[in-house]
Amino acid sequence: MKTTPKLLAYAIVGIGALFMLAPFYFMFVFATQSRTDIFNVPPPLFFSDQLLNNLQVLTTRLPFWKNVGWSLYVGLMSTALTLLFCSMAGYAFALLEFRFKKALFALVMATLMVPSFMNMIPSFMVMDALGWIDTHRALYLPGAASAFGIFLMRQFAASTVPRELLSAARIDGASELGIYWRIALPLMKPALGTLGLITFISSWNNFMNPLIVMRSAENYTLPLALRSLFSTTSTEWGALMAGSAIATLPLIVLFVVSSRQLIAGLTAGAVK
Repeated sequence: MKTTPKLLAYAIVGIGALFMLAPFYFMFVFATQSRTDIFNVPPPLFFSDQLLNNLQVLTTRLPFWKNVGWSLYVGLMSTALTLLFCSMAGYAFALLEFRFKKALFALVMATLMVPSFMNMIPSFMVMDALGWIDTHRALYLPGAASAFGIFLMRQFAASTVPRELLSAARIDGASELGIYWRIALPLMKPALGTLGLITFISSWNNFMNPLIVMRSAENYTLPLALRSLFSTTSTEWGALMAGSAIATLPLIVLFVVSSRQLIAGLTAGAVK
């Protein structure tokens, strides 16, 4: 009798997983179908032989592989800069003492309450004033020190980095930069891995910021490039599904490889 609730729970989770995975499955199936076959009733349930044709249409209509390269470049730059600046700020807020520390941290946290759409026009005006319209630095530099990243690193550093160890390093003559780089940063690896994953996925999927600042198709990142395939009369749905499948594959592989790291970093320090 005790196994009945457990089996019921597994059944509910299994059914939920099927509903969640169904869109991904149909995306990969439709990537191998022609435009007309996609709209058959009932829809196709198995793979077909139109993948190469869809890829040919995709690369003809778009500089697709260049768009993939730009997405990868922006994602890596965003991740690297976010990890650097957020870890430094989190270390400072958690383990250093300075004037207006609490007020500054409260100000950083307050920015989380500002809806993202309110930043669109000011962001565009700043990028235009800097001459960064249609340049990729406008996609990774403005968000390099995110409030969420600073909060995550600050909380992790406060719970895992021993202050006694830092005091001993200072007595030995280590500089603050050396303490951060050689002692605190290695201890913050779980949180760094989690923040890196979240940042890369967010950057890879980012649509709104490229829409605001990018102008030429050759500089588009993947979400914006795929959106340009839409047409009121002749959308190549097979090509669009093929591009979406290719854009999704790296994220699926990344999540499968690092899901444990993601969960460990988010829950670190939650249980003593």
